[in-house]
Amino acid sequence: MDEKLRNYLERHNIGYVLHKHKAVFSVAESSKSDIIKKIPGLHCKTLFLKDDKGRYYLVGLRADKRLDIKNLERHLKVKKLKFGSEEELGKFNLKAGSVSIFGAIYSGDIVLIIDKEVWESDIVGFHPNVNTETLEIRHEDLARYFNSLPNKNEIIEL
Repeated sequence: MDEKLRNYLERHNIGYVLHKHKAVFSVAESSKSDIIKKIPGLHCKTLFLKDDKGRYYLVGLRADKRLDIKNLERHLKVKKLKFGSEEELGKFNLKAGSVSIFGAIYSGDIVLIIDKEVWESDIVGFHPNVNTETLEIRHEDLARYFNSLPNKNEIIEL
């Protein structure tokens, strides 16, 4: 975890348990790791999306859940959502394979969307913007993080 994220979590009293593991670049890869399988809670992923008006979104959902992009487009009232490029990820200090809801600390311009299923879980696991670690985070700490951000954010059923 980078120092900026560690400092942010400490400054906002957001608790977590840090788990280190070999680098994983996909949900399929992480599902084969015995170390990752043992991490408590709902295993999650984050998608980095861009709309037709140039707005960026971080979307957190269960690791094995498929996002209904058309439904999300209707909800957001946008015509086209697509995955952000490596270059666009880099503008927000993010890298492919390491995208996380915690990337929202790098820019107030990113909209954070968390799936209701993730929000209602007692414990969730997300990368801390690097794919060699997973943060185990309890609901109350996820809520503290979510509410600490200046970003536009929302919980929706995806």
